[in-house]
Parts: sequence; structure tokens; C-alpha cells
Amino acid sequence: MGLAYEEYRLGQTWTTQRRTVTEADVVMFCGVSGDFNPLHSDEEHCRETRFGTRIAHGPLGMSMAIGLMSQLNLINGTALGLLNLNWDFRGPIRLGDTIHARVTTDALRPTKAGDGIVTLRFNVINQKDETVQEGTATLLMKSASKAG
Repeated sequence: MGLAYEEYRLGQTWTTQRRTVTEADVVMFCGVSGDFNPLHSDEEHCRETRFGTRIAHGPLGMSMAIGLMSQLNLINGTALGLLNLNWDFRGPIRLGDTIHARVTTDALRPTKAGDGIVTLRFNVINQKDETVQEGTATLLMKSASKAG
């Protein structure tokens, strides 16, 4: 079971495991999203771009970071809903890059209904220690009295 609202502390930080972005990840995301932009699906096109190769979709990197955070079991079974995402894309994620996320409790606020709102800050970092994405996810979380 994930953490209840009362178990979060401002500034508390977790580091996720790493994950390599694969060809299959990008191809599947093209299919799921319907986004077949040449930046993600056409290697010949990309050789002429500033990146020199295909790059992962920005939302794919964001989704992977949220998934990596979920594997830490912070929100499983205690998240009631995603309220907001605010995300910045700082650099490309190339196929073959290995990313991980640093996740920090950024804000806490109780609700009138007795649950709580938790804002988690994400820094998505590649194998070169470059921040390629950063942002926040705001979640409605169960209180400890309701989590059991």
C-alpha cells in the first residue's frame, strides 16, 4: 500500500531505479498516442535535425518518470486522483538513453473532506546526469484514517 497523506513530509526525496528507453517503447507510444511525428518515427528525417537521430516523445519520458515513481509504491492504493501536471521538457531523450527520476514532496495541503493534496516535484535525469525533464504532479491522496 502506498503512503497516506499524513506520511508525506515536505522536502522528502526519493530516487527511482533507472530505465533504458528502447525502440519498442517509442514504437508502442507512437501507436498508443497516434503521434507518428518524424522526430519519433523516421530515422532518415532525423539525421538532418539538430538531434541527429530519433528522440522519444516528451510525454513518453514524463509517463516513464511517473511509472518509475509508482514502482516506489508511494501512491499505489492511496492515490484518489491526479489533479494537475505541470511539466517542462529541457532536453531530448534519445533511444538508448537511461533515465531515472528524483521525486520530492513539494507541497502538502489537507482537504475539507479529510484527505490531502500532495504535490510531487520530478527531475528526470539521463545517464550523463543531465536534467532532461522536470515538473510537478499534484495528487489527491487518502488520509491515514481512510487508507486501511
